[in-house]
Amino acid sequence: MIQSNPNADAYFHQVSDVYQSAMLKIRTLIQNNLPDGFQETINYNMPSYVVPHEIYPSGYHCDTKLPLPFISIAAQKNFIALYHMGIYADQDLLNWFSEEYSKYSKSKLDMGKSCIRFKKPEQIPFDLLAQLFAKMNVQNWIHLYEQQIKR
Repeated sequence: MIQSNPNADAYFHQVSDVYQSAMLKIRTLIQNNLPDGFQETINYNMPSYVVPHEIYPSGYHCDTKLPLPFISIAAQKNFIALYHMGIYADQDLLNWFSEEYSKYSKSKLDMGKSCIRFKKPEQIPFDLLAQLFAKMNVQNWIHLYEQQIKR
């Protein structure tokens, strides 16, 4: 299980009341469902779940001082943003998530390349997110990341 990061704790406590409960629920889902090896930290000023340098010494190719990012969450002005790099890099995972989404939420999927936007906290498909978080382990993510970078 992923341990809480004091800096992430501070981030979640300053989130507006509109999004705080949903953000904390997403955090708990990540902590309970993300496979072992990922670490909670603050990356790009938001709570992030990364592959630490101890596991992947090369770090993130854009800035090797940073650990390899996987998931980040942020409370924006008008929505909650969930960044999932696995969805961005794995077309099969993206297809699965897109197909399943309508089974779990009445809202239309609002998504960019790696960013899933939730405008109404009450419409977040928490059960689907739990499944998404469990789908890729650290070694799968490193392998996929390296395949994408070498292209």
